[in-house]
Amino acid sequence: MADDMMEFEGVVETMAKDKWGVRVTANYIPLCAISGKIRQSGIKITIGDRVRIAVSPYNLQLGRITFRIK
Repeated sequence: MADDMMEFEGVVETMAKDKWGVRVTANYIPLCAISGKIRQSGIKITIGDRVRIAVSPYNLQLGRITFRIK
């Protein structure tokens, strides 16, 4: 992962076709896609799962889900 990415932990709130809304704080819910390693491993992500996301400092509204916390 690039050094300029910011990491957050949050809970999946919404789920569309290929984007997930992850609640990080009370007012911050970025739309996230699944990273390639999670997709290749076949890990399913549903509403209510705790996840770790990476967000670029240049666009805080889009992110990538990098880890599903058990």
